Amino acid sequence: MTRAGAVAALLLLASCGIAVPADRRDYVGIWRGPNMTLEIQPGGHVEYERRRGAATTSVSAPLQSFVGDDFVVGAIGITTTFHVQRRPYLDGMIWKIMVDSVELTRDP
Repeated sequence: MTRAGAVAALLLLASCGIAVPADRRDYVGIWRGPNMTLEIQPGGHVEYERRRGAATTSVSAPLQSFVGDDFVVGAIGITTTFHVQRRPYLDGMIWKIMVDSVELTRDP
């Protein structure tokens, strides 16, 4: 394998994430709250957007791990941790979660 091929293979492996574990399936879905959208796919891809005034923060990256209730996403050594203050729970007939101090509801 050439050096360029080895580097490309290493980058591909580094960008791979994990699927959402069975004990965390409640995290899967599209979650929405004030100025924030979070999508967690069963295969482990995460899409996130949050607006604060004129600034928008976006993340589109694979799930790397769960640390307690929190989850880490990223690739190639650049990661971000989403802090979960309250795991997914059913409030009446509506699923909710609190992430980074924002209460989100899951799309039906």
